Amino acid sequence: MNLQQLRYLNEIVRRNLNISEAAAALYTSQPGISKQVKLLENELGIEIFVRNGKRIVALTDAGKSVLDIAQRILHESDNMKQVGQEFREQDSGGLILATTHTQARYVLPPVVKQFIKRYPKVKLGLHQGNPTQIAEQVLNREADIAIASESIMRFDGLVSLPCFDWHHCVVVPPKHPLLAVKRLTLARLAEHPIVTYDYAFSGRSKIDEAFANAGLTPNIALTAIDADVIKTYVELGLGVGILAELAFIPERDRHLRKIEAAQLFQPTTTYLAVRKNEYLRGYTYDFIELFAPHLTREVVAKAMHVATPERQAT
Repeated sequence: MNLQQLRYLNEIVRRNLNISEAAAALYTSQPGISKQVKLLENELGIEIFVRNGKRIVALTDAGKSVLDIAQRILHESDNMKQVGQEFREQDSGGLILATTHTQARYVLPPVVKQFIKRYPKVKLGLHQGNPTQIAEQVLNREADIAIASESIMRFDGLVSLPCFDWHHCVVVPPKHPLLAVKRLTLARLAEHPIVTYDYAFSGRSKIDEAFANAGLTPNIALTAIDADVIKTYVELGLGVGILAELAFIPERDRHLRKIEAAQLFQPTTTYLAVRKNEYLRGYTYDFIELFAPHLTREVVAKAMHVATPERQAT
C-alpha cells in the first residue's frame, strides 16, 4: 500500500462516494482511482466498499476501520511535512484563517498588521463564512485556524480555545424614542421591529434565549450575516439593531447611537479552533498568541496533546 492509495480512499469518502468528483479533486482519472482502490483491497484481503455493479454505495465495516487508520496516517504525514518546513523555512510559508465578518472586520485587523510585520514572508489568507462553514474548512484542511463564537465547539475534530467574551448592544438612529429610556428592558425593545444577525452568526442564540426566557416574541424585521448590513438598515429606519458591541465604532458610525444592552443578553465567547493533534508551525503559535495573549504556545500545545516546537527568534 502507499499514501496515494490512502488519499484516494479518503477523498472518495469526502466526496460522498462519488469517484468522478474525487478524481477531479485530485487531478487524476476515475479508472486510475478505481484501480488503486482495488489494489489496496486485494493487498489487505478485504472489501473496503460495498458495490452495486460498478457503483460504490457504502463503506463496509472493515472499510470503516481502514478509513479511520488511513486518515490518521495521512494526518501524521502532513504533520511530518510541517516539521520539515518548520526547520527548513522557519519564517516563511502560508497561514489561512477562516472567520466571520465581525471578527475579520473589527477584531483581526490590528492582529494581522502585527503578524505581517513580524512575518513578511508568510502568505496570509482570510476566508469568511458562518461558524459551521469555517469549522468545516479547518476540518477539511482548507484553512488552518477558525475564529468564531461558541458554535464551533461542537466539532469533535477541533480543539476550541476561549479567547474573549463580548456583549451585544442596541443601535438606533438619532432621536429614537429608546434613547429617552433610562434603563432599557427586553419588553421595551420588543415594542420595535428588530434588525439583527442571521441564526448562524454572532451569538444570535443568546438574543433568542433572552426573549424566550422573558416570555416575549420579538418582531424580527430583517436578519443579516454581518454588522455593517445591520447598521445600514437601521440608518434607513427599518428597525432597531442588535449587534456585537465590538462592531460599533462611534467615530465611523456617527449616524447611529449605541445603547448598552449587557444587562439584557448573556455574554458571547469568541473561540479559536485548530485541528486536533496538528503540528503547528512556529508562526502559527505566534499568531494565536497575538490574537489571544493568554493562549501561549505551551497552553495551545497542551490542549492539542502535542509537543510544542522551540520558539524561533523573530
